[in-house]
Amino acid sequence: MQFHISKNTEDLSRQVADWLVDRISNTLKNQDKFTIALSGGSTPKKLHELLASDAYKNKIDWSKLHIFWGDERYVPFTDERNNAKMAFDTLLDHVPVPKEHIHIMRTDIPHEESAIEYEQILADYFHNSTHTFDVVLLGMGDDGHTLSLFPGKTDVIHEQKKWTTSLWLDSQDMFRVTLTAPVVNQSAAVAFLVTGANKAHVLHNVIEGEFRPEVYPSQVIKPEPGELHWFIDEAAGEELKK
Repeated sequence: MQFHISKNTEDLSRQVADWLVDRISNTLKNQDKFTIALSGGSTPKKLHELLASDAYKNKIDWSKLHIFWGDERYVPFTDERNNAKMAFDTLLDHVPVPKEHIHIMRTDIPHEESAIEYEQILADYFHNSTHTFDVVLLGMGDDGHTLSLFPGKTDVIHEQKKWTTSLWLDSQDMFRVTLTAPVVNQSAAVAFLVTGANKAHVLHNVIEGEFRPEVYPSQVIKPEPGELHWFIDEAAGEELKK
């Protein structure tokens, strides 16, 4: 587990962007493609905008990137809540990633079918690989959730076989489609991006507290033998042991 502490969200976005540029460049020296799973949320949005800026977009060989998502709100692509729409608006419409390399979680078919279809796409991509994704970017909610692994959703949190699944979330009155821990934990690297004082107590419990994944689902993300990185700002990390 590696920690990267930043002063604020802007500094964190730069750290993650620099880390990604180096990671992509070094990985592509040994293989011909780089697979990454994107996340929704406000912090990834800032990262996307930075990667699409003149300062960064020419540092990445976008033609070799293959884009996936960690989870998706089951709303139409035109809906502002759709994670894929956010990624296109802030990043993918501004960099030259081949369309056939972009794999959204579909919301124009039944949610169960969407999860099954996505798992098949992943199986086809990774069937001869020593790991799954090269990088998975994750956020963490102030309730300790990540992906669509929410507190109390024990079947999803403890899923051991399926790589993707769908679920109903009462608090948001919607279905969601999500990757599960088994596929994420086979990744070469996982990076959590966590900012804000409102997440400090939960982050402390996730990292230093008792293992209670039904309460803090982020605890089930433990890539083996891959790397686990926590990019956090000072506000989010204020309760961690110095």
